[in-house]
Amino acid sequence: MANPRLKEKFVSEISAGLKEKFQYKSVMQVPKLTKIVINKGIGAAVADKKLVDQGVEELSLISGQRAVATKAKNSISNFKLREGMPIGAKVTLRGNRMFEFLDRLVTIALPRVRDFKGISDKGFDGRGNYTLGVTEQIIFPEISIEKVNRISGMDITLVTTAETDEEALALLKALGMPFINNNKEI
Repeated sequence: MANPRLKEKFVSEISAGLKEKFQYKSVMQVPKLTKIVINKGIGAAVADKKLVDQGVEELSLISGQRAVATKAKNSISNFKLREGMPIGAKVTLRGNRMFEFLDRLVTIALPRVRDFKGISDKGFDGRGNYTLGVTEQIIFPEISIEKVNRISGMDITLVTTAETDEEALALLKALGMPFINNNKEI
């Protein structure tokens, strides 16, 4: 099986560019993307258990890998939630599947968002990881609009080995993430 396009680009171009930009002594210091976690909370699953199965199925279609149902850690009586009840779905992508998903996210899915101007650079956590919220699952071409009975969103977390947010931002920009240019024009 051939390596994904983004992985080839990272190995041949991006790592050398980042090494030069941040003056790393070794190529091993260059930040890398380690995994992508896609998480989907399904609040209405308390009343309807089938919604979790649909969420797992949608995430499996989007990611190309089997998703798992997430269970509640605590009981919350106001939400009629008991410990151990399924309330969401998640999938963790690594290796070639991770690069293929990121390529599809950047080139196909994000441009399909209505009034898309770019993604915010405010989603960093201080340790080089970036989280992006997607409001509609129908931006992915794998999801058939006819089969969707409720529009729901998801969180996509890109986990990197970067030490700082600045390094992670440079890595994600080099991988093609369309960040909004925050240079204020007066």
